[in-house]
Amino acid sequence: MLPFLTQMRLEDATHEYAELTKKLLKGIENLSSLREEDIEIGVTPKEVVYKEDKVVLYRFQPAVEKPLGIPVLIVYALVNRPFMVDLQENRSLVANLLKLGLDVYLIDWGYPTRADRWLTLDDYINGYINNCVDAIRQKHELDKINLLGICQGGTFSLCYSSLYPEKVKNLIVMVAPVDFYMPKALLNMRGGCSLGSEALDIDLMVEALGNIPGDFLNLEFLMLKPRQLGIQKYLDFPEIAGSEDKVLNFLRMEKWIFDSPDQAGEAYRQFLKEFYQQNKLIKGEIEIGEGKVNLNNLKMPILNLYAEKDHLVPPESSLALEKYVGTDDYTVHSFPVGHIGMYVSGKVQRDLPPTIVDWLTARSE
Repeated sequence: MLPFLTQMRLEDATHEYAELTKKLLKGIENLSSLREEDIEIGVTPKEVVYKEDKVVLYRFQPAVEKPLGIPVLIVYALVNRPFMVDLQENRSLVANLLKLGLDVYLIDWGYPTRADRWLTLDDYINGYINNCVDAIRQKHELDKINLLGICQGGTFSLCYSSLYPEKVKNLIVMVAPVDFYMPKALLNMRGGCSLGSEALDIDLMVEALGNIPGDFLNLEFLMLKPRQLGIQKYLDFPEIAGSEDKVLNFLRMEKWIFDSPDQAGEAYRQFLKEFYQQNKLIKGEIEIGEGKVNLNNLKMPILNLYAEKDHLVPPESSLALEKYVGTDDYTVHSFPVGHIGMYVSGKVQRDLPPTIVDWLTARSE
């Protein structure tokens, strides 16, 4: 007889089976009563203030009578939807920033279609981001606004701030990759920071597919932690099935994870080849349109936020920023979580928003 069977009493096994059955029945009851609108994400009230092609600029409804005079524009990554910063009422970076007195804007990149196959980083940075910044500057009659760039959006914000320093008052980057040569990080390896025969053939991918499917990127991210992200969380589901709140949290995360836009082919090609494979950002060799990105042009105050257990953007990749910027007002702050924990961890949501607001308030003059 197998050892574990000899150690399990019949009454214990029966009790565990009964408890599991109760949880599953409660879970079925919870799932059958949920509606599509119950798992809605991006719930904080907002209005459209600018539209261009598929890009939409939102302004969230301020939560205080007199918000900080200089608004902040959140620039999210092209990968995944930007509403991870506003996942649900009690787990929303946006809602917490509003409560602490910020005036918050957000760029929604939309869903690229075949018509967007030829969009480049020039279109995204010199086009969409710059036009959104100008729309906010015009609305508030300001020369400069604050930028908060997240993940790939943080890298874009670094490029933008280098090209348009006269329009950026303060720059915050959060879990943003800067030094892409991270040979021990799986995402960087698969992105191709190794060259030669092992490198991902980006040109072949783009030529064959046009836009890069969001499902491909999803699979790539899941394969970084296949057991945890692809199997274990579903095995653990019966343990939370009896709680409607936990089921809703689970489903909102699932909805966000698998709601992945395709990537415009040319923009994807340039980002993977020049940032990942050739690590041009820290070399000062990135060209966006007719402008060259030089991180030394970043003379404005910078707050660099990173996650200590980030498996997508290793801390070393973000921390490299300090070596290349030209500002004397540089602050770095870490949080003991992974990449996603920066958005959904209760402890981080307690500490992160005041860190941002206090830092901006001290530099609001």
